[in-house]
Amino acid sequence: MEKAIFLDRDGTINEEMGYINHISRFHIFPFTFEALKVFKKCGYKLVVITNQAGLARGYFSEDVLRDVHGMLEKRARDAGVPLDKIYFCPHLPGAPVKKYDRMCNCRKPKTGMLEQARDELNIDLSRSVMIGDRYKDVLFGKKMGLKTVMVLTGYGKGEYTYQKEQWKEKPDIVADNLLDAAMKICQPKG
Repeated sequence: MEKAIFLDRDGTINEEMGYINHISRFHIFPFTFEALKVFKKCGYKLVVITNQAGLARGYFSEDVLRDVHGMLEKRARDAGVPLDKIYFCPHLPGAPVKKYDRMCNCRKPKTGMLEQARDELNIDLSRSVMIGDRYKDVLFGKKMGLKTVMVLTGYGKGEYTYQKEQWKEKPDIVADNLLDAAMKICQPKG
């Protein structure tokens, strides 16, 4: 079995822009691919796990999402760090786009996407890490026994600064950004 880095997308890999309803709004952080290279050198698979309820809300189309993920995959390949897989959940109960209007087991912090990745990619979750900018990413990882990292990009700084005292689960690592997370995971001090 292999170990993996599970990555939230918006606010972790790319700038948090609200709903990315056009490819021109998708801005990958300048440190992202350097961080992914560090993870690859440490032997991790790279798996993106992202909620994309904007589909259910009608804020963007499947074509836009496909274009955004295609660009991310191409840029990662071009940087020498191909992603192993991208999983996304388009569902939202009460959504105006009826085909996505449902309760599901894949919307984070539910664990359906992680279970699917574990099974499809032969992942040892006990050796894997979830990285995200939201508390729900921490909960998501903890539910499945992963080490968790909260990055202070995207919503991370605000959530961590103003809400951490109310959290029942704490992240194992708090990092300034994805590259800082890579260094703390792969080159721990002490």
